Amino acid sequence: MDVYTSTLSPALDIGAGCYLLLIAVLSITGNLLVIIMAVKRSSRMKPPELLSVNLAVTDLGAAISMYPLAVASAWSHHWLGGDATCTYYGMVGFFFGVASIMNLTILAIVRFVVSLNLQSPREKISWKTVKMLCVWIWLYALIWAMFPILGWGRYGPEPFGLSCSLAWGQMKTEGFSFVISMFSLNLVTPSIVIIFCYFGIAINLFFTYKKSVNNSKRIPNIVKLHRRLLVIAVLVSIGFIGCWAPYGLVSLWSIFHDSSTIPPEVSLLPCMFAKSSTVYNPLIYYLFSQSFKREVKSMRWYCLGSKMCRVSDSINDNSIYMVSMDMKHKTEVTTLQRSQSHSQ
Repeated sequence: MDVYTSTLSPALDIGAGCYLLLIAVLSITGNLLVIIMAVKRSSRMKPPELLSVNLAVTDLGAAISMYPLAVASAWSHHWLGGDATCTYYGMVGFFFGVASIMNLTILAIVRFVVSLNLQSPREKISWKTVKMLCVWIWLYALIWAMFPILGWGRYGPEPFGLSCSLAWGQMKTEGFSFVISMFSLNLVTPSIVIIFCYFGIAINLFFTYKKSVNNSKRIPNIVKLHRRLLVIAVLVSIGFIGCWAPYGLVSLWSIFHDSSTIPPEVSLLPCMFAKSSTVYNPLIYYLFSQSFKREVKSMRWYCLGSKMCRVSDSINDNSIYMVSMDMKHKTEVTTLQRSQSHSQ
């Protein structure tokens, strides 16, 4: 039997294709909006915010380079292109997956560094440092994606025949060291670092607030801001890790047990769930960031070509969905508004 022939029913193939098409549209639209909003306010961006933009680029890249082929294959009831496209699809998926988890890890570390001294007006992370971190993320992901091509690990079709990834079932012996290294360095360790960093940030925010609540009105406001940004960052991390955890468990089962014991319909579910990870970030930004929501709503008028309703560049909440916020700017705006009201 052809390994690229779907083992699912035709109706399930069509349903999977429709689901992936919806995921692709939502992911491309949402992450494009994130990038557009970041470009519009690039002159006021803080260095760490580039990491959030980089995360949107990874999600957008995955949606554009992978989902159209997966949709077409699902509707054809057969993986299109054979070995060549299977290797391409598996490599690209692994590449963007590693880039995303490492981006989230670096973002957590940077946020922890920023939270160590909230009262300092000096930038703790420079543009040069953040750019080097972004380059490191892409190079690290590229190296891991190339390992199976070079012989350490292997790409292959999924059991249900309509997707390709790391060939888990074929790496029980010759690629076992790759599997252990990959899970340790690209899932377990990053998850532990993310948990410890955000736990540390929460502790720092708590003690900073307790020390300053009776001495300054500004510091508690900064703490509240960072607490809101912490919630967004934690939700983004939970969304990604939560989406990929079921797929990781099924993959480990394929390594230590016979993968044929898992029905194709069951192996399909965690794979489809993992692909939805590219949608959650823009959705979380929209639900939990008032300024991002405001700009998205204003963007509709901008797209209609109205000169009266273009997106405003003077947004009080300078940090739409990112890491930090220009509190000085917000304070100056508030002071100016108060002085104007007194003069009237």
